[in-house]
Amino acid sequence: MAIINPAELDLREETVVRINRVAKVTSRGKRFRFSALVVVGDGKGYVGIGLGKANEVMSSISKAKDNAKRNLFKASIINGTIPHKITGKFGASRVMLKPASAGTGIIAGAAVRAVMEQVGVHNILTKRYGSSNIMNVVKATVDALKNLQDAVSVANKRGITIKEVFN
Repeated sequence: MAIINPAELDLREETVVRINRVAKVTSRGKRFRFSALVVVGDGKGYVGIGLGKANEVMSSISKAKDNAKRNLFKASIINGTIPHKITGKFGASRVMLKPASAGTGIIAGAAVRAVMEQVGVHNILTKRYGSSNIMNVVKATVDALKNLQDAVSVANKRGITIKEVFN
């Protein structure tokens, strides 16, 4: 797998999926820190997620954005949707992604929708099973996108033509 240089991609504005306030109780009171979950993508198949933690919200978002740029990967997209149905798993979360015809739109919850908008999918049906923990749902979505296969790679692996893949 090749390393992707984020400077070469025309990345969109990042999407902040969640900001979480964490309190540490000390003898002097409560110390608040923030963690941010961010998704970045170019809308043409490249997407990455990142987590950042800091004492201020803006610092945690910028750290998460940098982390997301380091975790970019290429997802297989055909005509604004995915090539086949797939289920991604992470922890107790399961996310089912199903291709949809043109004009359907993104039928998804907030966490999955953020990833789909950044990756450039316009028509998709999704369903979350199991845990609704937003971090795990996003990671399960990424797992599904990473495991997508296009017809060309399947044909090459099997040593057959692309037409035979669909029969």
